[in-house]
Amino acid sequence: MDILSEVVDKTKAYLESMPKEERKKKGQFFTSRSTAEYMASLFMVPGDKTITVLDPGAGTGILSAALVERLLAANEDISIELTCYETDEHVLPVLQENLRYMQKVCGNRLNVILLEKDYLLSQADTFNDTVLMDMYIKNWDVIISNPPYLKIEKSHPAAQAMSKVVYGSPNLYFLFMAMALFNLKEKCEMVFIVPRSWTSGAYFKVFREYLLHYGKIEYIHLFASRDKVFKDEQVLQETMIVKIRKSDAMPEQVTIASSESSHDFRNIEFLHQDYGNIVVGKEKYVFLPVNTDEVSVISTINRYKKTMPDYGYRMKTGIVVDFRQQYALRKTHTAGTIPLFYSQHIQNGRVNHSPSGKEYDWMVTDYAGLIQANKDYVLFKRFTAKEERRRLQCGIYDADDFKDYDYIGTHNKTNFIERIDKEPFSKAEIYGIYALFNSTLYDRYYRILNGSTQVNSTEVNNIPVPPLEIISEIGRKLMEKGDLGTAMCDDIVMEIAYGD
Repeated sequence: MDILSEVVDKTKAYLESMPKEERKKKGQFFTSRSTAEYMASLFMVPGDKTITVLDPGAGTGILSAALVERLLAANEDISIELTCYETDEHVLPVLQENLRYMQKVCGNRLNVILLEKDYLLSQADTFNDTVLMDMYIKNWDVIISNPPYLKIEKSHPAAQAMSKVVYGSPNLYFLFMAMALFNLKEKCEMVFIVPRSWTSGAYFKVFREYLLHYGKIEYIHLFASRDKVFKDEQVLQETMIVKIRKSDAMPEQVTIASSESSHDFRNIEFLHQDYGNIVVGKEKYVFLPVNTDEVSVISTINRYKKTMPDYGYRMKTGIVVDFRQQYALRKTHTAGTIPLFYSQHIQNGRVNHSPSGKEYDWMVTDYAGLIQANKDYVLFKRFTAKEERRRLQCGIYDADDFKDYDYIGTHNKTNFIERIDKEPFSKAEIYGIYALFNSTLYDRYYRILNGSTQVNSTEVNNIPVPPLEIISEIGRKLMEKGDLGTAMCDDIVMEIAYGD
């Protein structure tokens, strides 16, 4: 039986006829054949005589076809009831043709139900009402999906319908994940291909709490090359495949698999880890190590339990958004102006105010909400390029270097760590904090936690750090050495904070 080839051919014809930009507006990116076959292979085939399958964002039906082939090949005695949701008027004719073909080839072993409805909105009443849920909920044995990747407003009907898993501006993909878990039968499995952004960050916290309360991660597949997963679709987000079982019982281990690309599923490396090493802390961050060395990085940092806010420090985001607040910016230094600091001012472990290459390096002090006290900080680049070696790039801002000013400005593409209680930083503390985040250990930890190029202040504030006395000891040693390079920071941090 080879129904997948026909579906793939029809999909290719559709892709050639529909401009990429049009599909991108809808968050529509199609699964390759190799990825679909791999995702289908991850399911344990149920022993029931009839298996109910849901594809909640079916597209052209590639995932449905791959899964039907897999299930029927694995068990000759079963029949399948396949439910597909799809609303896109352009893709529907292709899906309808593909489903008719599948039905024809499979005969009475396959029953197809196509619902031309919005999957999320059609389930909203039962999702939000426990009485209706008990009476009318529809559950499936197996759910497979490549959901739409599209950021929506909080006022969007889907976000409103699923408000209990929404914080900030949501993305359709994780709403599909939450609703699918809701629709999954107890102890059954779902497999999704989605961005990895949900695994950390404040915007996804409520969703993670829901997902990891009702479901448990059993298997994750990571791709080394993000641009090869959807090779023809120009998807820039890092993507993952995740298998989740609906269950209260925590599995002993999670399998993390990795490959170079979606065309390289024959060369997979596997890592088996305790569940507690992957799903970590009160924030329910999902760590994604790909080797034992990265596991060691996670366990090393996590030996400490307190974070910077516990000790009176906090990372915040720079205040000034230049294109919005141009009225407060100045090109040259004149009476009444103060320095505005960009990420370009972070150089060789320190913060200077040499010309940044930006149009405005100065600002006026007439706008209290845009300025901050001239005191000691550790300043970070908030955005880095994907190809850069380090994600955490920081420098010491020493207020003594700018004694002529009571206030300064920080650009929104920077982050800064400050003391949030009334006590000022000691020089030892500021050098110690710098040494931690300039070390290879902390940079690697952050890269395992967050796959994006943005340094997220919420995530940094939740990274475990040593006690104050150790941070100060690190800082004093770094000041004594006078070398702010990463190699020196590595030696001092490992010797004082993490030496056995």
